[in-house]
Amino acid sequence: MEISAFLNILVHSPAFSMDGDFVIGGVFKNIICTNFGKCCVLNFVTFSINARDLRFSHTIMFAIEEINNSTELLPGIRLGYQIHDSCAAVPVAVQAAFQLSNREDKIFYKDSNCSQSGMMAAVVAESGSTPSISISRIIGSFNIPQVIVHIATCACLSDKQQYPNFFRTVPSDAFQSVALAKLVKHFGWTWIGAICSDSDYGNNGMASFLQAAHKEGICVEFSESFHRTQPHKIQKVADFIRRSTAKVIVAFTATGEMKVLLEELAAKPSPSRQWIGSESWITDTNLDFLLDLSLSEVAASPVLTEFWEETFKCRLKKGEFFLEQRFLSLRFEDLQKVPNAFIPSSPLRITTLVYKAVYAIAHAIHSVVCVKKNETAECDKHLMLESKQVLDALKKVNFTKNGYPVSFDANGDPVAVYELVNWQKGESGNIELVTVGFYDASLPINKEFHIDRNLTWMDGQQPVMSVCTDSCPPGTHKVLQKGKPSCCFDCIPCPEGEISNTSDLSDCFTCPIEFWPNPEKDSCHPKPVEYLSIDETLAIILAVVSVGGACLAILTAAVFFHHRTTPIVRANNSELSFLLLFSLTLCFLCSLTFIGAPTEWSCMLRHSAFGITFVLCISCVLGKTIVVLMAFKATLPGSNVMKWFGPPQQRLTVVFVTFVQVLICTVWLVLRPPFPMKNFSTYKEKIILECDLGSAIGFWAVLGYIGLLAVFCFVLAVLARKLPDNFNEAKLITFSMLIFCAVWLSFIPAYVSSPGKFTVAVEIFAILASSFGLIMCIFAPKCFIILCQPEKNTKKYLMNKN
Repeated sequence: MEISAFLNILVHSPAFSMDGDFVIGGVFKNIICTNFGKCCVLNFVTFSINARDLRFSHTIMFAIEEINNSTELLPGIRLGYQIHDSCAAVPVAVQAAFQLSNREDKIFYKDSNCSQSGMMAAVVAESGSTPSISISRIIGSFNIPQVIVHIATCACLSDKQQYPNFFRTVPSDAFQSVALAKLVKHFGWTWIGAICSDSDYGNNGMASFLQAAHKEGICVEFSESFHRTQPHKIQKVADFIRRSTAKVIVAFTATGEMKVLLEELAAKPSPSRQWIGSESWITDTNLDFLLDLSLSEVAASPVLTEFWEETFKCRLKKGEFFLEQRFLSLRFEDLQKVPNAFIPSSPLRITTLVYKAVYAIAHAIHSVVCVKKNETAECDKHLMLESKQVLDALKKVNFTKNGYPVSFDANGDPVAVYELVNWQKGESGNIELVTVGFYDASLPINKEFHIDRNLTWMDGQQPVMSVCTDSCPPGTHKVLQKGKPSCCFDCIPCPEGEISNTSDLSDCFTCPIEFWPNPEKDSCHPKPVEYLSIDETLAIILAVVSVGGACLAILTAAVFFHHRTTPIVRANNSELSFLLLFSLTLCFLCSLTFIGAPTEWSCMLRHSAFGITFVLCISCVLGKTIVVLMAFKATLPGSNVMKWFGPPQQRLTVVFVTFVQVLICTVWLVLRPPFPMKNFSTYKEKIILECDLGSAIGFWAVLGYIGLLAVFCFVLAVLARKLPDNFNEAKLITFSMLIFCAVWLSFIPAYVSSPGKFTVAVEIFAILASSFGLIMCIFAPKCFIILCQPEKNTKKYLMNKN
């Protein structure tokens, strides 16, 4: 009873109506200027005319008239309409929904006449999501009309459990939110502000947008909702925008909220901002549907009369214009000449959606009441049409009208295709809405956008940059600032050995093992390969010294050969002296195998040749030392020791001692020979090309054997150093072995600690130093006597005990 009383109080006539066999309802806001007590129950507020919704109403009437005149769609059926005013208020929209769904009372009053119309087939309503939700709940509860909405985009309305009777010709905000996020990402904006209407449309749309923006890596500096009836909240949002460092603002608002916000911002201008708008307000500047109205059409409608009077600032009475300004006009006013910034070339974007909605309803009715016979359609206007039949038919609607495809998915949503509209200043200085491209959700990923015209930005032709932190250049990586969103970061140079070759990388990455970053740390370059090259100064010096030492040994041998009959040469086994000089020549030359890029053969040759030649050298020295000791033992009465250590035994000693080293080297080379390798561990920034020992035991066995022979030889030389004779060779051998041992003892720590090519240089230096020590200590004094003091090269001098 209470509901009935409530309805009786609120019942009022439609703003526009026409009888028909089947009726399409409509609910729009602010179709007429609503004053106190006229038709709206919200008598505490006065609204101005809403030209856009007036155009929507006119579109329904135009589409229905076009369908009624069609011979293909609903032939013989006349559609009617009842279009109510919601006064931009949900309670009034609810009241209109009850009136439209009142099946039992199909009579409404128009002036002094009564009118009766046909069954209510569907309703086109309303321009906002919140009133649409209320209307859908009421109409859906009665299960009578089907609601098709042209601009209610809230994603929540896709829920068929709550809104089973809901269809729309505009894509859901779920698609629009993703499209807006991708648009923001397309232009490289990662730091934005966001505002929305405090309504189902705004809150749900903004929630979807924020989720999509997060997936795209976009950070939101602030997100605020407000309603046009909250002045303090509006001022707060405006202050947020003024203080914001984000230069791009995404507005998911209705027209009313956007209007009052822009007025607030204009009162105290803020820095320039690039606005990204949702479909609700971005094109809400059109008046072009009225351009073809005649004076008689205006005078026949109280709604159009009121709009006309407001537009021309005049009063229309009995066919005459009483202007409130300075002149009186008795002719028809051409509406196209009205000074309005938005009339020129304004496209009918939303109007097309209303047009498609009406045609979708008509096609649904056609599929129920019409049958095809002999290539023509026959329709039964007396058929008792049920709303459930229209509902089921709408789910299957699929047609194209004027190039616009119309169909619905399982959620009642169409395919998501959006125009990209840019506000640009025309030649006359007026703002024009220019289509610069489109977004088609059905296209492949990253190809949804197509922009084919130049854009106008907030400061001219230069694209806007809106980032919390400038892009990190290659060679750096992002480190998030504490307590701030992920788009706010510091740019830190990459650590040593790592690079970043693109902008805004979160982490640097290491180069391949054979590469190293350039100084800018934005690319990897091949590491320089280091080895003791013959082109280097150090290698050249060592090679010259090595060759010089070999030449010195050969020259010494030549001197000894020339004076081979002299006592000083014949003393202590001249054969061993020549063999020692030959081995020293090989020692000098084997150091050359350490110079140059290591190869498989050079690695095996350098260590084995070094080990064998040095053992041959020391075995000769050892033989000479034993000869000295045996020689003096032989001078004792009854001694025949030289019988047992004559030249054959000396040769056998050298061969045997050397053979042991040859055996060690052979085992080493057969089991685990040295091989060339790239050393990446000593230096990070370069490659050391060196010989790996293969078996460290083999290498140290070779060195150990050399050292053992050197120590044994040194001990024998020390024992023989005080034996009588003017030329006791044991003293010279003692000094040579002392130098040899000192060199190789210092070689071990130097070899282990020297990096890269200097390891090879240390080894060459040890070989040359020990070789020069032997040749200088053993042969230099003899050569001096032979060449400079020949008088001492006599048997008498050598045998002089004093």
